[in-house]
Amino acid sequence: MPNRAAPKLISGNANRSLGKAIAKRLSMHQGKRVNLVDARVERFNDQEVFVEIFENVRNEDMYILQPTSNPANDHLMELLIIADTLRRSSASRITAVIPYFGYARQDRRAKARTPISAKLVANLIARSGIDRVLTLDLHAAQIQGFFDIPVDNLYATPVFALDILHHFKDCKNDLMVVSPDVGGVGRARELAKRLNAPLSIIDKRREKAGEVAEMNVIGDVAGKCCIIIDDICDTAGTLVKASDTLLKAGAKEVHSYITHGVMSPPAVERITNSSMKSLVLTDSIEPTEEVLNASNIRIVPTAPIFAQAILNTSSGTSVSSLFDQAGLEPLYEGTYF
Repeated sequence: MPNRAAPKLISGNANRSLGKAIAKRLSMHQGKRVNLVDARVERFNDQEVFVEIFENVRNEDMYILQPTSNPANDHLMELLIIADTLRRSSASRITAVIPYFGYARQDRRAKARTPISAKLVANLIARSGIDRVLTLDLHAAQIQGFFDIPVDNLYATPVFALDILHHFKDCKNDLMVVSPDVGGVGRARELAKRLNAPLSIIDKRREKAGEVAEMNVIGDVAGKCCIIIDDICDTAGTLVKASDTLLKAGAKEVHSYITHGVMSPPAVERITNSSMKSLVLTDSIEPTEEVLNASNIRIVPTAPIFAQAILNTSSGTSVSSLFDQAGLEPLYEGTYF
């Protein structure tokens, strides 16, 4: 395999702070300063997206950092237009680093005459000239199959496990991992296995979309320090109700670990006023000032895992090594926890 040029990172406007953090991590790994590619991603008066790159990217191995978070359509168009700009500028390979893949919750037809929007977005990304995708905790595993290009799906669970083992080392024998619904059991079971902790499930019944009518706890949570794990927190209604349900069932305290903090209003207010002791989010979606200032919300960085995944992809080595807790520990040790 021919040696590729060192990876170059360009960022849209969705999460520039994460892009800068990844560039900083790449600098540490490569022993030289790595900056985001100099470019402007702007809007005309009618809100059309315009991209201009001020550096030569011919034959470069390019990585676009752009979660398709709120506003999802604007950030998706930025991603596609940046990719088109790079392709027309003769970049040798283009990888889309999408920490949060928007439209992922529209991954199937729940009823007649509805779209599968996740598949449509996958088609748009593949047709834009992007060669591969690097993402984190897809809402549904089958979305990888929607793409006709390679997709590497990283997992936040090993990072969460490291964080939990550090912050809950004094009560690790009382830990109970909780899945907030039946669909998330696989994710919760994986975390429970890493923590050597038991597993509980919350069975929820909905009367209509967005409203939970009833919740029941499956498993004995009495006296336990409960850790709820899920991939997305949107308005936090279900999460707050799950916390109340666990405490009523005898749990000692409740904490939550969520990969993608969508945090649509009134999520922060709900979390702040809830019975939940803490909520831990990753920075896959750039946290707002309101999130950063919330007393019981904490952010775990993803720059170490994304930087290493970019280096592994660029060099043609395995990305699956980052699924292993032991492989991640050196990336985070002494830096954040």
